[in-house]
Amino acid sequence: MIRIMKRAVKKIFFRQGNRKLDNPIIIDGEQLIIRPENTNGNANNYQSDLYIPKRKVTKLEFNGAQLYIKGYYYLQGIEMDEEDLVKKDLVLFNNNTEKYRVTLRDIPISRVNANSNLEERYRWSGFEGHIDFSKLSSGNKPIEAGDYTFYIELEILDVGNGLINKLFSLGNIESYFINGFHSTKMDYFTANRELKYNLIATYDYTKKTLKISANKLKDIDPRDFNIQEKESNDFWYKVFKKRIFNLVYILFCVFPIKKKKVLFASDSRDELSGNFKYVYEEMLRQNLALNIKFILRSSVDKKKTISELVHLAYEIATSKFIVLDDFFPMIYNLRIRKSAELVQLWHAVGAFKTFGFSRIGMPGGPSPKSKNHRNYTKVTVSSSNIIKHYAEGFGVDAAKVLPTGIPRTDIFFDEKYEQDTISYLHSQYPFLKGKKVITFAPTFRGNGQQSAYYDLDALNFEKLYQELSDEYVFIFKLHPFVKNDLNIPYMYKDFFYDFSDYREINDLLFVTDILITDYSSVCFEFALLNKPMLFFAYDVEEYVRTRDFYFDYLSFIPGPLIKSTSQLIKTITEKDFKMEKIPPFIDFFFDDVDGKSSKRVVEKIFK
Repeated sequence: MIRIMKRAVKKIFFRQGNRKLDNPIIIDGEQLIIRPENTNGNANNYQSDLYIPKRKVTKLEFNGAQLYIKGYYYLQGIEMDEEDLVKKDLVLFNNNTEKYRVTLRDIPISRVNANSNLEERYRWSGFEGHIDFSKLSSGNKPIEAGDYTFYIELEILDVGNGLINKLFSLGNIESYFINGFHSTKMDYFTANRELKYNLIATYDYTKKTLKISANKLKDIDPRDFNIQEKESNDFWYKVFKKRIFNLVYILFCVFPIKKKKVLFASDSRDELSGNFKYVYEEMLRQNLALNIKFILRSSVDKKKTISELVHLAYEIATSKFIVLDDFFPMIYNLRIRKSAELVQLWHAVGAFKTFGFSRIGMPGGPSPKSKNHRNYTKVTVSSSNIIKHYAEGFGVDAAKVLPTGIPRTDIFFDEKYEQDTISYLHSQYPFLKGKKVITFAPTFRGNGQQSAYYDLDALNFEKLYQELSDEYVFIFKLHPFVKNDLNIPYMYKDFFYDFSDYREINDLLFVTDILITDYSSVCFEFALLNKPMLFFAYDVEEYVRTRDFYFDYLSFIPGPLIKSTSQLIKTITEKDFKMEKIPPFIDFFFDDVDGKSSKRVVEKIFK
């Protein structure tokens, strides 16, 4: 009973932190006293005492701007047999002042040291931690410019001695720097700021610890260098685009609608591809007597001339069917004519991460007053199970959402197209033959196109190369919004290949043996091929908090969740792909699996 009471009081005191208590507590004749250390955030203020520290870093590994550290730390003679009474922090000092503090995870010493004599008494002296210097500052910004020295702080609640704090250097870690140092770059992107840092890690001989130097290389507003945007800010262009365009459209509405006229309009592609291509080809197969027009632009940011804007207003005003495949801002302020149809053949399949009005109140979400998407008269989706999600995301009535299937998925049921595509890719890229292909296709991070990036340090290139290069090649298909550069080290060029500029990812899926993605809708198309896929979601907790999903992520994904390169390699080598998840996934997100989605779209909308 006395021992139980002691532990209870220990926990009470531990939760008090460094707060001094007015009255000591007497238990079984022992006086339990809290001895706070008043450091004021200064490394020199940590009290020196007679406790003998025993600590060692057993693993220190850099991957880009990320650091993994593992080891043990205990004070000789002070028991550490209860996990909840021990706490360890990695503390970063700049000019002798604490700037950053990272809590380490307590682990049993048996995981870092094989000495069984230590295992029981100092059981919870082990620690491990992961630090991403590119996101260490508030707002997920890189560590501030400056020089930092590292210390590890141990806090123990000990009966008879109270709360004990001891700050100490990491010890001799020189052996972890093969070349004497580690260096890398760090990037940060928002719509109005771009930062670039140089990060250098070395061993501090005098203080026997790790030293980090962060040097700012770039801090700019990208809008100052965006010539296209400066041109678009021309006064008369802005006036015409925002106000007169709507008036011109209204004037053109005096002309009668041409009942056979179909306008395909896109601000994200300048060639006939994707859903547009398959719907158009189906129209030709059915020999429909339609007058088909195309207005295709490669980017929503690409400036339209005055004559192009007038032409666009006329075509929209006089078309029976206006067909979109993505975001098209020029059209959302227009009142679509009663006898016309504004059709959205959305480029994504299924329903995964939230979008549109489902994100109201979230970072990067729309204003409740926004008119974007609300004037669609028809929206096509892959399954009746996701009608409500698209209706919510676009702000339209559920009756306007049609589960026709997605036209561009028809290729997965066309054997000739598949064989022709494989033959073409093998002829253009011979390295795709002879080895299995891993395709890495994650979505971007950030709130939108202007701040999009992907944290490439999440992958350890060296480990992937060493473990998988004999059997596989690894191709990247990064999202087109991603701003930071993919720099593949030359020594790995026979394993890693960048296909980010390849337009149609669905073609690449035919030669893919294993897909690695995270929150991208590419998982829906790939499921139709019944091949293994892994979900490399190292930041899933943060993504749920800031973006969220229509379904519980863990129960949704048709494959294993992966959070590290080591786990990724282990899953691939052991072939633990959880293939049993794919059939029910297809059943839920596809009403029809027959390769006739284009036909259904044409018959339900254009006939």
